Amino acid sequence: MTVQNSHEKNAQKYFAKTEQSETPAKQTRKKERTANAAKTAKLRGLRLAKEAADKEEAGKLAMEKAEAQTDAKRPARRPPQRQRAPVRMIY
Repeated sequence: MTVQNSHEKNAQKYFAKTEQSETPAKQTRKKERTANAAKTAKLRGLRLAKEAADKEEAGKLAMEKAEAQTDAKRPARRPPQRQRAPVRMIY
């Protein structure tokens, strides 16, 4: 057995042990990341849908407001007042 071979075997044993011992922890973390990513994607979709609905509603309100302003009748003018004859005052 050469020195390099024994170092290689020791390294392989070390990496095999760490790989085996971390497997359940890695799987748990992977599941958590997947669940978190799914939740984030769902929430993002809901937020984008809400923003789109809000934008559409704001557009409708703006259109209604613009139509209301153009359709609004101007207040009727008062008829012009008659000119009164000047009052002569005697001092």
